[in-house]
Amino acid sequence: MADAVLHTTRLELHPLPAAAARALPHDRETAARLLGATLSVDWPHTDLLDVLPIQAAAGLDDEPFGVWVIIERESATVIGDIGFLGPPNANCTVEIGYSVIPDRRRRRYASEAAHALVEWALGQPQVGVVVAGCDRKSAASIRILERIGFVRTGETNGQLRWRIEASHDERGHRG
Repeated sequence: MADAVLHTTRLELHPLPAAAARALPHDRETAARLLGATLSVDWPHTDLLDVLPIQAAAGLDDEPFGVWVIIERESATVIGDIGFLGPPNANCTVEIGYSVIPDRRRRRYASEAAHALVEWALGQPQVGVVVAGCDRKSAASIRILERIGFVRTGETNGQLRWRIEASHDERGHRG
Protein backbone atom coordinates (compact mmCIF):
# COMPACT_ATOMS: atom_id res chain seq x y z
CA MET A 1 0.00 0.00 0.00
CA ALA A 2 2.95 2.35 0.57
CA ASP A 3 3.47 2.45 -3.20
CA ALA A 4 0.17 4.31 -3.61
CA VAL A 5 0.51 7.16 -6.09
CA LEU A 6 -2.44 9.20 -7.28
CA HIS A 7 -2.40 11.18 -10.51
CA THR A 8 -4.86 13.96 -11.24
CA THR A 9 -4.98 16.35 -14.15
CA ARG A 10 -2.30 18.62 -12.67
CA LEU A 11 -1.03 16.88 -9.56
CA GLU A 12 0.71 13.80 -8.26
CA LEU A 13 0.01 12.68 -4.70
CA HIS A 14 1.91 10.12 -2.72
CA PRO A 15 2.48 9.25 0.91
CA LEU A 16 5.38 11.09 2.52
CA PRO A 17 8.01 8.37 3.04
CA ALA A 18 9.15 7.97 6.63
CA ALA A 19 12.75 8.68 5.56
CA ALA A 20 11.74 12.00 3.98
CA ALA A 21 9.73 12.92 7.08
CA ARG A 22 12.83 12.21 9.21
CA ALA A 23 14.93 14.50 6.97
CA LEU A 24 12.51 17.41 7.23
CA PRO A 25 12.61 20.27 7.96
CA HIS A 26 16.41 20.59 8.19
CA ASP A 27 17.75 18.30 5.44
CA ARG A 28 15.62 19.55 2.55
CA GLU A 29 18.08 18.23 -0.05
CA THR A 30 17.65 14.63 1.15
CA ALA A 31 13.87 15.04 1.43
CA ALA A 32 13.68 16.44 -2.12
CA ARG A 33 15.80 13.56 -3.47
CA LEU A 34 13.61 10.98 -1.71
CA LEU A 35 10.45 12.64 -3.05
CA GLY A 36 11.84 13.13 -6.55
CA ALA A 37 10.59 16.72 -6.48
CA THR A 38 11.71 20.23 -5.67
CA LEU A 39 10.51 21.54 -2.31
CA SER A 40 8.81 24.92 -2.35
CA VAL A 41 10.50 27.35 0.03
CA ASP A 42 7.09 27.67 1.75
CA TRP A 43 6.78 23.93 2.44
CA PRO A 44 6.45 22.33 4.92
CA HIS A 45 4.12 24.66 6.81
CA THR A 46 4.66 25.05 10.54
CA ASP A 47 1.44 23.06 11.19
CA LEU A 48 3.04 20.03 9.57
CA LEU A 49 6.20 20.16 11.68
CA ASP A 50 4.42 18.60 14.69
CA VAL A 51 3.23 15.70 12.53
CA LEU A 52 6.57 14.88 10.90
CA PRO A 53 7.85 12.74 13.82
CA ILE A 54 4.68 10.62 13.64
CA GLN A 55 5.11 10.15 9.89
CA ALA A 56 8.83 9.44 10.38
CA ALA A 57 7.93 6.55 12.69
CA ALA A 58 5.26 5.11 10.38
CA GLY A 59 5.66 1.66 8.93
CA LEU A 60 5.22 1.13 5.19
CA ASP A 61 1.60 0.03 5.59
CA ASP A 62 0.80 3.01 7.83
CA GLU A 63 2.30 5.74 5.61
CA PRO A 64 -0.82 6.09 3.43
CA PHE A 65 -2.96 6.97 6.46
CA GLY A 66 -0.67 9.86 7.34
CA VAL A 67 0.79 12.73 5.31
CA TRP A 68 0.72 12.80 1.50
CA VAL A 69 2.65 15.33 -0.55
CA ILE A 70 0.97 17.35 -3.28
CA ILE A 71 3.31 17.72 -6.25
CA GLU A 72 2.49 20.10 -9.08
CA ARG A 73 3.36 17.96 -12.10
CA GLU A 74 4.21 20.85 -14.43
CA SER A 75 6.96 22.17 -12.12
CA ALA A 76 7.74 18.92 -10.23
CA THR A 77 7.44 20.94 -7.02
CA VAL A 78 5.87 20.06 -3.68
CA ILE A 79 3.15 22.69 -3.26
CA GLY A 80 1.38 21.36 -0.19
CA ASP A 81 0.28 18.36 1.76
CA ILE A 82 -2.88 16.45 2.40
CA GLY A 83 -3.58 13.40 4.43
CA PHE A 84 -5.22 11.66 7.32
CA LEU A 85 -5.01 12.04 11.08
CA GLY A 86 -4.24 8.35 11.40
CA PRO A 87 -5.57 4.98 10.24
CA PRO A 88 -9.29 4.15 10.18
CA ASN A 89 -10.88 3.93 13.62
CA ALA A 90 -13.23 1.20 14.82
CA ASN A 91 -16.08 2.91 12.92
CA CYS A 92 -14.11 2.70 9.63
CA THR A 93 -13.65 6.48 9.68
CA VAL A 94 -10.63 8.61 8.75
CA GLU A 95 -10.22 12.37 9.07
CA ILE A 96 -8.66 14.37 6.26
CA GLY A 97 -6.81 17.69 6.30
CA TYR A 98 -4.91 19.65 3.64
CA SER A 99 -2.77 22.71 3.04
CA VAL A 100 -1.46 24.39 -0.10
CA ILE A 101 1.36 26.96 -0.14
CA PRO A 102 0.16 30.57 -0.47
CA ASP A 103 1.36 31.24 -4.03
CA ARG A 104 -0.51 28.15 -5.35
CA ARG A 105 -3.85 28.89 -3.68
CA ARG A 106 -6.95 29.92 -5.62
CA ARG A 107 -6.12 27.44 -8.41
CA ARG A 108 -8.36 24.63 -7.09
CA TYR A 109 -5.34 22.46 -6.29
CA ALA A 110 -6.75 21.66 -2.83
CA SER A 111 -10.07 20.57 -4.38
CA GLU A 112 -8.29 18.42 -6.95
CA ALA A 113 -6.07 16.78 -4.33
CA ALA A 114 -8.87 16.31 -1.79
CA HIS A 115 -11.18 14.76 -4.37
CA ALA A 116 -8.50 12.25 -5.40
CA LEU A 117 -7.52 11.32 -1.85
CA VAL A 118 -11.12 10.97 -0.64
CA GLU A 119 -11.86 8.73 -3.63
CA TRP A 120 -8.78 6.65 -2.81
CA ALA A 121 -9.72 6.40 0.89
CA LEU A 122 -13.30 5.36 0.20
CA GLY A 123 -11.94 2.68 -2.11
CA GLN A 124 -9.99 1.08 0.75
CA PRO A 125 -11.83 -1.88 2.32
CA GLN A 126 -11.25 -0.61 5.87
CA VAL A 127 -12.67 2.89 5.18
CA GLY A 128 -16.38 3.71 4.94
CA VAL A 129 -16.45 7.36 6.03
CA VAL A 130 -14.16 10.37 5.64
CA VAL A 131 -14.66 13.34 7.97
CA ALA A 132 -13.14 16.82 7.97
CA GLY A 133 -13.19 19.98 10.00
CA CYS A 134 -12.68 23.60 9.03
CA ASP A 135 -12.93 27.03 10.55
CA ARG A 136 -16.43 28.42 10.10
CA LYS A 137 -14.89 31.60 8.66
CA SER A 138 -12.87 29.74 6.01
CA ALA A 139 -14.99 30.26 2.91
CA ALA A 140 -12.34 28.57 0.74
CA SER A 141 -12.33 25.36 2.81
CA ILE A 142 -16.12 25.31 2.94
CA ARG A 143 -16.27 25.58 -0.87
CA ILE A 144 -13.68 22.81 -1.26
CA LEU A 145 -15.54 20.40 1.00
CA GLU A 146 -18.92 21.16 -0.58
CA ARG A 147 -17.44 20.86 -4.10
CA ILE A 148 -16.20 17.33 -3.49
CA GLY A 149 -19.40 16.11 -1.88
CA PHE A 150 -18.97 16.47 1.88
CA VAL A 151 -22.09 17.18 3.93
CA ARG A 152 -21.96 19.48 6.95
CA THR A 153 -22.81 17.57 10.12
CA GLY A 154 -22.52 20.25 12.78
CA GLU A 155 -20.04 22.34 14.69
CA THR A 156 -17.59 21.41 17.45
CA ASN A 157 -15.34 23.86 19.30
CA GLY A 158 -15.81 26.56 16.65
CA GLN A 159 -15.05 24.16 13.80
CA LEU A 160 -17.55 23.08 11.19
CA ARG A 161 -17.63 19.29 10.87
CA TRP A 162 -18.11 17.48 7.56
CA ARG A 163 -18.66 13.90 6.37
CA ILE A 164 -18.72 11.87 3.18
CA GLU A 165 -19.54 8.17 3.00
CA ALA A 166 -18.73 5.42 0.55
CA SER A 167 -21.64 4.71 -1.76
CA HIS A 168 -23.13 1.22 -1.69
CA ASP A 169 -25.05 -0.64 -4.32
CA GLU A 170 -28.20 -2.58 -3.48
CA ARG A 171 -26.12 -5.64 -2.47
CA GLY A 172 -24.27 -3.60 0.13
CA HIS A 173 -21.01 -3.41 -1.81
CA ARG A 174 -19.18 -0.16 -2.23
CA GLY A 175 -19.47 1.16 -5.72
